[in-house]
Amino acid sequence: MLLKRSSFFIIAGLSIWLIIRYPLRPYLQASRYLKSPELVFVLGGDIKRELAGIGLANTLNLPLIISGGSNPEYAHWMIKESGVPKKNVKLDYRAKDTLENFTSIVEDLHLKGINHALLVTSEDHLARALLMGNLIAGSRGIKLTPIAISCAPECKKESLPKKLFDLFRAVGWIITGQDPKDWAKQNFPKVTTFSEKIFRD
Repeated sequence: MLLKRSSFFIIAGLSIWLIIRYPLRPYLQASRYLKSPELVFVLGGDIKRELAGIGLANTLNLPLIISGGSNPEYAHWMIKESGVPKKNVKLDYRAKDTLENFTSIVEDLHLKGINHALLVTSEDHLARALLMGNLIAGSRGIKLTPIAISCAPECKKESLPKKLFDLFRAVGWIITGQDPKDWAKQNFPKVTTFSEKIFRD
């Protein structure tokens, strides 16, 4: 009996150690990272966000990534007018929604050794964006510091079901490397179309 009990505690302790050591390790690294931000990361969809991000990058002399922002011609004009060096700016148009803002770029940031980024988005979008961003970026050991941009007078409250839906998508992407919504489109197209109408980004 004593041997069985000892074996149980050894196995349980080893399991907890492995969980902390491996799956949670990047999140612990991100949470403990204390150095200054190395990048300004803007979630496109609002000119205010992009202008604020450009201003931050200019003031702090940091590289800038705008994901899913304004059309290239207008974005390049804004950047040129701001004085931010063109070589310090990346306009990325791969993302179609907030989840893809993160999943389309996180591996690039990880490979470049980015550990801390300023996340710029609207105040009404911040909670959901940070929920997904902390999970996805954190899985690669990247810390996000939020910068909320005023959305007044056009603020739109985001529903709890929408946040939970995107939380599920983010967790699914971390586990499988694929957005569960893409899998659902292939297997349950009618249900996916209905859910997209409800949870439109």
